[in-house]
Amino acid sequence: MSRKHRAEVRQVLPDPRYQDIVVTKFVNGLMIGGKKSTAEKIFYGALDLVEQKTGEEPLKVFKKALSNVKPAVEVKSRRIGGATYQIPVEVRPNRRQSLAIRWLRDYARGRNGRTMTDRLADEIIDAANNRGGSVKKREDVYKMAEANKAFAHLKW
Repeated sequence: MSRKHRAEVRQVLPDPRYQDIVVTKFVNGLMIGGKKSTAEKIFYGALDLVEQKTGEEPLKVFKKALSNVKPAVEVKSRRIGGATYQIPVEVRPNRRQSLAIRWLRDYARGRNGRTMTDRLADEIIDAANNRGGSVKKREDVYKMAEANKAFAHLKW
């Protein structure tokens, strides 16, 4: 990691179907081995399944799921005088989004189901309804922050 300056944030182009940058970031996070067309197929198929199962606009359900998974606080380790403390800190907006994308992807991969499209669709629907593994992960992060709020004064 360079100490001279921060890494430049690259701008991504909006996706072809919904013209949305967040969708592009999700597809890029879903991609394995540079196979973007496969990742797009999985994601768009999952949104089609979401539309069939819920009867609502799939992009709105996806955005709602993402906002339900985004964490507001997390804990960071800080070493002070030989002891390591878990200190609760607020999460920056771009990190919130990347954590939400990562958690949705990882918990969709860990689900039981036939195809990744089915698993991703189910995880998106569950997250939109405040259920599922990714929402549980956010709640666990909140519990950690709440348990360690006594160390909040050690923020740097």
